[in-house]
Amino acid sequence: MRDVVIIGVGMTPFGRFMDQSPSDLAVVACWNAIKDANVSGKDIQTAWVGNCLAGIVTGQQGIRGQVFLREAGFSELPITNVENACATAGTALRGVWMEIALGLYDVGLALGVEKMYVGDRAKQLKALAGLTPSELRNSGFQFTADLALHLKKYMRKYGATREDFAKVVVKNSYNGSLNPYGQYRKPRTVEEVLSSRMIADPLTLLMCASIGDGAAAAVVCAKEVARKYTDKPLVHIGSVALKSGAVRQPGADEVDDIRRRTAEEAYNRSGIGPEDIDVAELHDAIAPNELRIYEALGFCKEGEGAKMLNEGRTAMTGDIPVNTSGGLIARGHPIGATGLAQVAEIVWQLRGEAGDRQVDSPKVGLCQDAGGWLGEDNAACDIIILKK
Repeated sequence: MRDVVIIGVGMTPFGRFMDQSPSDLAVVACWNAIKDANVSGKDIQTAWVGNCLAGIVTGQQGIRGQVFLREAGFSELPITNVENACATAGTALRGVWMEIALGLYDVGLALGVEKMYVGDRAKQLKALAGLTPSELRNSGFQFTADLALHLKKYMRKYGATREDFAKVVVKNSYNGSLNPYGQYRKPRTVEEVLSSRMIADPLTLLMCASIGDGAAAAVVCAKEVARKYTDKPLVHIGSVALKSGAVRQPGADEVDDIRRRTAEEAYNRSGIGPEDIDVAELHDAIAPNELRIYEALGFCKEGEGAKMLNEGRTAMTGDIPVNTSGGLIARGHPIGATGLAQVAEIVWQLRGEAGDRQVDSPKVGLCQDAGGWLGEDNAACDIIILKK
């Protein structure tokens, strides 16, 4: 397989854009990435388009990528549509990466786009509920309530506190205040987080990521032809790992964590371990989960996520800064776009282009997303390792 690099990234601001369609958002993200890559539209030979909820929220089914990219000026090229819960955009990148690595094409586009604000809350809730099996929806399942129960168990087992959970929001909201693409740019305090409306104890409103609109894109290229287009630092795709949820084995108390299993594959394929990661973008849709992801990815020992946070290791000045973009909590979470927004942040960090969020000389970055719920495990998880 050929070496594959990312030569351009682009995105829209994330937020609430009632006057913009998914196609409007896609145009901006695509052409920002193409301009960054210094390629022309005619150089794009293949495209994978990630979108999770448009079938319900906007009514567009089946040909979403073709519709979105038509407005960006693309036709005739092969377009593959991807829908994979919160791993949607990462799965789109995986598809382009595989096609180029196999030698089918030299230059491709990965796009993630989501339009969640349409003035109809019932549609929004129906779309989000669709990320679980029908039997769970019919029984009244709620993501936040289920996660709250898991977090209470975690608190009892490891001694984590509500204050620890609030500090994740404090860190990420500060980072997000420095991000011009962020949906929420107000730094928060522990007191503000804990006093915000209770959603499901111990989760308060400010610990939960909001819905949003936005798009993000990446231009992916075979390393052997990359210098034809750009003189910017090349960001290599070390690996893209994708896993589906596990089934509980007989006699087991819990399923094997999908994030741990996906990380193991990503590390093995790239030859990179958790000790090599210099900066990471993690799926903090529920902020306290960030602590558990540290542990699942091997950044610290099990039960030591809060300790890692409190020691400042995941701050921008720490040894492994996490969610320099502000994460889902502050940058926002348009589901089908999130993974490629993470990729854009890591590319900017590795190229030294992250502005006020820039960390010190990173060489290896990681993106992680997991979403959907099968009853005992996330439905999908992807991990992307990028390196200079």
